[in-house]
Amino acid sequence: MAEIIQTPLTVVHVMACFFLVLVILIQPGKSGGLGIFGSAGAQQVFGGRGAGNFLTKTTWTTAGIFFITSISLAYLSSSTDEALQKRSESSQQGKAPAPASSK
Repeated sequence: MAEIIQTPLTVVHVMACFFLVLVILIQPGKSGGLGIFGSAGAQQVFGGRGAGNFLTKTTWTTAGIFFITSISLAYLSSSTDEALQKRSESSQQGKAPAPASSK
């Protein structure tokens, strides 16, 4: 069951990661720096202040998606490790319980 949801969630996570990197690189610095493509191009596309507001909202949204997918993937990977459970059960069946020491 977990494998069915884990693969699409991983794809969304990787896409959010790359998109987040791109959005952060496009943003101009606080000192009015160029950003990756130059601030003049961003101002023409989004308007004077529109680039900052739009890119900030996009960054927060993408970061939220990234964090949610990170937490979900971490939970799925820790809660569905059947191979380790089977290995521990088989090793416990093959060994006798160790005697308790009375010190």
